[in-house]
Amino acid sequence: MKIRKSTQSERKEILNIHSQAFGKDKGPVIAKLVNDLLADETALPILSLVAVDNDNIIGHILFTKAVVTRAENRISAQILAPLAILPEEQKKGIGKKLINEGLRLLKKSGTELVFVLGHPTYYPRCGFIPAGEQGFEAPYSIPEEHAEAWMIQELNSDVLKKNSGKVQCSKVLNEPQHWRE
Repeated sequence: MKIRKSTQSERKEILNIHSQAFGKDKGPVIAKLVNDLLADETALPILSLVAVDNDNIIGHILFTKAVVTRAENRISAQILAPLAILPEEQKKGIGKKLINEGLRLLKKSGTELVFVLGHPTYYPRCGFIPAGEQGFEAPYSIPEEHAEAWMIQELNSDVLKKNSGKVQCSKVLNEPQHWRE
């Protein structure tokens, strides 16, 4: 299996992966979100990675620009949303490999913080910690019972110690329906 940046010609395959991974109810909504994010100029810079096995795309991850408002210093930030693996390929560590490669590339590019609203037992395995406890608010309020799902990872040291603020994401992702559990 290989992880690499996606190409424009793979968009249909990528959207199909999200449709399958998120099922009949959420799949079409998430696929539309991905399609819209890939076209959203306010999401730039975008990092879109695919997992490829035997010339077949089996997973996809998307990172888009985030802005931290009310921070003491300017912060280079991204938000991970979404991550999808074909159902028959899940539970093989592919998602973790996509996350780790994305974080590696983002760190190399100078990104300091990465945020995610995701499963609170999955993302900590890749180094994410609760963002609210670190002083970073989500674009929309997260119900207290789901507060641990709003997470952050510091890619360059000392950013968390010196900053806090509210996260703003791209125009497409900055809609309340994307922030409900």
